[in-house]
Amino acid sequence: MQRVPPRAWPERALRFESHFGRVVPCFRDRPRDLNELVAHTVSLHADREAVVDGTTRMSYGELEQRAARVAAGLTDDGVHEGDRVVLLITNRAEFMIALLAVFRLGAIAVPVNVREERDGIVFVLNQCQAKAIIFDVSLAARVPTATEAPALKLRYAIADAPGQAASGAHLSGTHAFSRLEASTATPPAYAHPGEDATAVLLYTSGTTGRPKGAMLTHWNIVHSAMHFQICCQCTAADRSMLAVPASHVTGLVAIILTMFNVGGCVVVMREFKATPFLELAARERITHTIVVPAIYNLLLRDPSFDRFDLSHWRVGGYGGAPMPQATIQRLAEKLPRLSLQNAYGATETTSPATMVRAGEQAAHLASVGQLVTCGDIRVMDDDGREVPTGQTGELWIGGPMVVPGYWDNPEATAREFVGGYWKSGDIGSIDAEGYVYVLDRKKDLINRGGYKVFCAEVESVLMGHPDVVEAALIAQPDDVLGEKGRAIVVPRAGVASPTLTEALRAHCAAHLADYKVPDFFSYRDAPLPRNANGKVLKRALRDTAAD
Repeated sequence: MQRVPPRAWPERALRFESHFGRVVPCFRDRPRDLNELVAHTVSLHADREAVVDGTTRMSYGELEQRAARVAAGLTDDGVHEGDRVVLLITNRAEFMIALLAVFRLGAIAVPVNVREERDGIVFVLNQCQAKAIIFDVSLAARVPTATEAPALKLRYAIADAPGQAASGAHLSGTHAFSRLEASTATPPAYAHPGEDATAVLLYTSGTTGRPKGAMLTHWNIVHSAMHFQICCQCTAADRSMLAVPASHVTGLVAIILTMFNVGGCVVVMREFKATPFLELAARERITHTIVVPAIYNLLLRDPSFDRFDLSHWRVGGYGGAPMPQATIQRLAEKLPRLSLQNAYGATETTSPATMVRAGEQAAHLASVGQLVTCGDIRVMDDDGREVPTGQTGELWIGGPMVVPGYWDNPEATAREFVGGYWKSGDIGSIDAEGYVYVLDRKKDLINRGGYKVFCAEVESVLMGHPDVVEAALIAQPDDVLGEKGRAIVVPRAGVASPTLTEALRAHCAAHLADYKVPDFFSYRDAPLPRNANGKVLKRALRDTAAD
C-alpha cells in the first residue's frame, strides 16, 4: 500500500479530530471559524492595507467597518444565519466587502462566475434556494426574475459609477448595494455557527452536466488558508495579485482568504491583460500570486516585460498542470527571486491538496508536489483497493480541507465521497519520496486556461440544436491555454457546415459560459465511433483530429 513519507513543511502542532465521521489530523491552534480569523487579523493589523482596487485603498479596519454596515443592512432586510446569498460580482473591492458581511451573519456565500449564462444562474439560485443576490449592475440582464427563482427575495445591484441606476427594467424591487453600505443600524455581532457549518457553496459541474454545490465549511477553509500560509510562507508583508476570478476556489481561498488570514494585501485586477498585469505588479510591488500556467507564457511574450521592476515577486503559484521547462528557465533568468510552485487541488478539496516546495520545481517538473501538512492521498484501483508505491490508479484525497459533500445532493455525495476521501477522478501515482504525479483525467473534462469544461455539459447543449444528430467534445492542445475544445458534429442531412458553425456558436453562447463554447467545429457524415457498450470512442476522435 502507498504510504507517503513524512513531509518537510514547517512544523505545526497537530491533533486528530473527528468531523463528518472522519478522524483526521488538524491544526491544534486555529481560528474556530472565518469570523474569528477576520476579527483576529483586524485586531492585529487594523491600519495595514487590506485591499487595493484601482483608486480604492482599504485598510483592514476600513474593510471591517464597511462589511459591518452591509451586514447590518442585510439583517434589516431579513437575511439571517444559514441563508444563501449569491455573489455575482466581478473582481472588485465590493466582492470582499459582501463576502465578509455574509460571513458575519453566519449566512452562506454562493459566488458565481460572472461569465456564467442565465440558464446556469437560474439553476444555482433554485438549487440552493438562495434568499438574496448581490450583482454588478452590468450583469442585471442575467439575474432571474421572481417567476424564474421564486425563493429569491432580495436583489442588490453594485453600480459601476456613482449615481448609476440600481436595476435592470425586468428586476422589480432591486436595491442599490450602496444602500446597504449606508446602513446606520447597529452592526450585528460576529456569528459563530460552528466550524462544521457551511460557509461557502461553490458550484462545480460534473460529467452529468448538472452543477453540484460543494459545501466548503469554515473548518475546510481555515485549514486551506493555513496550508497556503505554510506552503508559500505568507506573512503580513505579502501583497497578492488577484488576477483569477474571485468566485473561483483559487481566487477565493488561495488569494483572498489566505491574505486575510495573515494580514496581507489583496491587489485586484478586474480583467487579465498582460501589460496591465505587469504594470500593476510593478507599481504595487506584488510578492505573491497564483494563476494558471498560460498566464506566465502570456507575460513572457509581452514585449514590455523587461521594462517593469518585478523584483519583489517571490511566489508564483500555478495550477495542477506541469509548467514547460522553457518557461521555468526563462522566468528563472528574468526573475531569479521568483519561486514557482505547482499546486494540485479542486473545489472539493478547498484548493490545495499538494504543493511543490519553494526552490524544488525545476528538479520535479512532472510533479504537482507533496501533500499539504494535514492532507492524505491514496492511489486506488477500480475495485477501491490501494495499489503499491509507484503504481498508477485513481487519486483519493482526504484531510480537513476535503468538503463533506454537495448541497442537497445525497446521490452525488455518496458516489464521489467514500470513507472520508474524495474520489478525484484523476489518474496518478506517488513516488517513494512522496511526490505526487497526475497522469491523466479519468473524468471527461477540458482544462482551458485553468477553466474546467466538462464535455457532457457542452455536448448536451450541442445536441439541443435541431440541426445536430450527434455531437462530442474533445480537447485540442493549445500553446497558450493548454487545451481548447473541438466539437465533432454529425449534422442533419442537407445542412451546410459553414452556416451551421455560426448557428452552433450562437446557440452555445446563449446557454453556456463563454469559455465553454467550443473553439473549433469539425463535421462527420458517418456516425460517431462507439464501443460495444455504445460509449463514444473519444480517443479515435482525437487521433482523427490530430491527423
